[in-house]
Amino acid sequence: MTNTSNSPLIGKAELITRAFRKQDLMSLQQELVRRLEETPNDAHAMLDLSMALLLNGQREQSLAMQGYALKAQQIYLMPAKRQPVTLRLLVFVGPGDFMANTPLEFLLADSSIDLYLLYLGPGIPVPKSLPPHDLAMVAVGENVGNRKLLQGLVEPLGRWHTPVLNHPEKVLKTSRDGLHAALRGAPGIVSPALARTDRLALDELARGAANLQDVLPDAQLPILVRPVESNAGESLSKIDAPAELAAYLDATPGDDFFVSQFVDYRDRDGLYRKYRVVLMRGTPYLAHLGISQRWMVHYLNADMQESAANRAEEGEAMRSFDHGFGARHAQAFRTFHERVGLDYVIIDCGETPRGELLVFEADTCGIVHDMDPEDIYPYKKSQMHKVFAAFQAMLADCAARASGA
Repeated sequence: MTNTSNSPLIGKAELITRAFRKQDLMSLQQELVRRLEETPNDAHAMLDLSMALLLNGQREQSLAMQGYALKAQQIYLMPAKRQPVTLRLLVFVGPGDFMANTPLEFLLADSSIDLYLLYLGPGIPVPKSLPPHDLAMVAVGENVGNRKLLQGLVEPLGRWHTPVLNHPEKVLKTSRDGLHAALRGAPGIVSPALARTDRLALDELARGAANLQDVLPDAQLPILVRPVESNAGESLSKIDAPAELAAYLDATPGDDFFVSQFVDYRDRDGLYRKYRVVLMRGTPYLAHLGISQRWMVHYLNADMQESAANRAEEGEAMRSFDHGFGARHAQAFRTFHERVGLDYVIIDCGETPRGELLVFEADTCGIVHDMDPEDIYPYKKSQMHKVFAAFQAMLADCAARASGA
C-alpha cells in the first residue's frame, strides 16, 4: 500500500463529530492547507481537507480535492484504537459526499479492528496489491452515481478469497423501486405502492387529463411525490389535491419522479413516530426514535432536543426495544432480511394503526453515531455502544466461521 503521508488520517468520524459539535473546522482546514504547501503529495491531508471543505459547505472544492487524493493513493488505513488488533477489515468505497458510502468509521471508532478503505471508481488507479485482511465489506451505497461501480463489483466479489459482507447485488436492492419489489406482499410489512413516472404524466394528472390510477394503480389521495434521485426528504411533498401537484411541478426541477401512496401512520395521540433501525443479519437494534407533529419526520426537526417528553419516550423505547417494538415486528424484520439479504442495513420505519411495520426506506449509508450530548440524551451512548458492539461481534463471528475457529 502506497503511503504518501507521515501524518495519520483524521478520518470522517472525527471530522463529522467536530462539525456536529460546532467546533472550529476553519482553523483545521487552514492547517491542512499548510501541510499540503509543505508536502504537496500528502494524500491523508488531501482526503481530510476534502471532508473539511464539505463540512464547511464547499462541495465542489471538496470533491475536487478528494479526486486529487484518490489519484495519489487508493487505500487508507484507520488503525484500531485498541490493541492488540483482532481483525483486519477491507472496505470497498467510492468517491462522493456523505451519502456515498457506509460511515463505518463510527461503528469501529473504539475497536480493535484495523479498517482499510479501498477507493474504487472512474479515474481512480487500481492498486497493484491489497493489504492482508480477514474480511471484506461493500460500503458503496446505492445511488445513480454508484450503480455502475456496484455492478462492476458483483463478479470479482463473487469469488473473493475472504468472506464478503453486503454483497453488491444486494446493495442494489435498496433503490426505492428495488426495495418495493423485494418487499411486495411480505407479511407484516407495508411497503407503500410505488411507481416511477415522468413530468408529462404528472402534469396530465395535475390538469385532470389523467386519473391517479393511470399513474399509480389502486392509489388514492394523498400521495407522495419526489424526484427519482432525491434523498433525505429533498423535494419530497405530500399531495392532497391536483392543484397542489401543479404547484409542486412548477417549483421542482427534474423529469423523472417517484409517486407513492401516503400511509397515515399517526398514533392515537396524533403524533408521528419514525424509528431508525439497524438490522444486522436479521436482528434489529434501535438507533433513534423521532417523534413529531409533522408527517415527514427527520430526527433533527423532530423536536427531540426541545421536548423532554419526547426524549423520555425515546429512552424508554431503547430500553424496552427487545420486548417492545423489536419484538412486535421480529418476524417482519426476519422477513426483510430474507428478502433483501444484507448483512448490515439501516431501515427508517414506522408502525401502521393496524400494527404492521411501515417501511419508508432502507439503505446502507444511514449514519449511526454517538455524537449527541450526554447531558441532554443520557440514555443514548450506552444504546449506541450496544449497536457498535453488535456490529463488531458480527464481523468477528464471520471471520471465525471462515477460519473454522
